[in-house]
Amino acid sequence: MINNTARDLGALLPTLPAIDPDLLRALHDRLGAAAQREGLLDVAYRTVDSPVGTLLLAATEQGLVRVAYASEGHDAVLARLATDISPRILAAPARLDIAAGEIEEYFARRRTGFDLPLDLRLAGGFRREVLNHLAEIRYGHTASYAQLAAAAGNPKAVRAVGTACGHNPLPIVLPCHRVVRSDGSPGGYVGGAEAKHTLLSLEAAR
Repeated sequence: MINNTARDLGALLPTLPAIDPDLLRALHDRLGAAAQREGLLDVAYRTVDSPVGTLLLAATEQGLVRVAYASEGHDAVLARLATDISPRILAAPARLDIAAGEIEEYFARRRTGFDLPLDLRLAGGFRREVLNHLAEIRYGHTASYAQLAAAAGNPKAVRAVGTACGHNPLPIVLPCHRVVRSDGSPGGYVGGAEAKHTLLSLEAAR
């Protein structure tokens, strides 16, 4: 009986009308707008294509809270945001239009810095201090881990600076790719060596 029902449903499915993807997007946008209007949307996210792969952008009402590379696993990042911030998380691209536009301008070499409100709640203590100093490294320039440790008030904390950069929740926007080893070699990067090389080359070419 069950097998016959499954076969009947299987035969029926191809005859059902396809759902218009534009309609689905419109319904999703309306859901996102309604959730935000009713105060039910704590974290909005979207993805953008870039020369370093697909980036996940996430924002709270306070500002941009996360930029994640595909290598970090976007689903894992969203799950962590749901745990660390709120489970009320939804793909709502409109909240991130400005952030997406500024990132596009950066990769087009039309922007050398970001003018976005940031939510730094995912970093605390010394890591937050390191992040605050990353924006001081000018476009097209680099600083060593040791220099950043000194700027953050703890010259001996070179390794801790490396850890802070490796856990930077807002790469590209807070430019940890500009932090290199004292000998000038690139060092590690959350997005991988190729992404770091791409970003440094892009800025050097301006």
